[in-house]
Amino acid sequence: MAGINKNSDQYAKADSHQNNRGNETRAKVVVDMVTKVFESERQTVRALDEVSFTVSDGEFVCLVGPSGCGKTTLFRVIAGLEMPTNGEVRLAGNTVTGPGTDRGMVFQEYGLFPWRTVQENVAFGLEEQGAVEPNRSRRVDEMLELVGLTEFKNAYPKELSGGMKQRVGIARALAVDPEILLADEPFGSVDAQTREMLHDELLSIWTTTGKTVLFVTHDVEEAVTLADRVVVMAPSPGRVNEIVDIDVDRPRQRTDVTFGEYVEQIRSLIGE
Repeated sequence: MAGINKNSDQYAKADSHQNNRGNETRAKVVVDMVTKVFESERQTVRALDEVSFTVSDGEFVCLVGPSGCGKTTLFRVIAGLEMPTNGEVRLAGNTVTGPGTDRGMVFQEYGLFPWRTVQENVAFGLEEQGAVEPNRSRRVDEMLELVGLTEFKNAYPKELSGGMKQRVGIARALAVDPEILLADEPFGSVDAQTREMLHDELLSIWTTTGKTVLFVTHDVEEAVTLADRVVVMAPSPGRVNEIVDIDVDRPRQRTDVTFGEYVEQIRSLIGE
């Protein structure tokens, strides 16, 4: 498939990441034969079955698949919120054994503290790390500038739109300088216009910071808009069906023929 013409230099750094896809010597994340089984008195559910893939340093990877394919379970295993029954996840060569500040997490629910201002919400992780002044305030200011919320630093969550709340969540996740940004359907609660704006902002943040991003979504067009590669999962039990390289220059246009071909390819894989 041929790529579309570039109309911005903003994404030159991002496109260079694609040259390193699948190179395990540069892998930031290794998901190695991960199986997750949930057991109760009534039933045993195999949520994930020998899931394996890698995410290279600085790469943007999306996870897609039908309901029940284990996307969120896999996200929680990578985040250290769930332990795999078999297999392991390695981050920068170290086995994940629990949550850690090396992973910044953004969820569909904003999770902001309503009694804290924007700057106080962004500072939370830094406080937990024991960061001291003036370094803490300087870092918060940097993150607020990055997400375009400097003028709202003294506002409370109730005074913000949904898109602004999610930008606060991204700033809070990045403030502790994690190895990887994990996002579980972070834009699912906002309207379509706001979602497109957040796509542009997230890609801008990604190219600026060079962070590795693993992004879970049920929206195939969102995945094709954002990702270097799309991991397509299949259900019952959750497993990797196929990994699709998105070989299209950024910024990507949904009206482009090649964009539509990728969308149809991934939808077909999900349908399988």
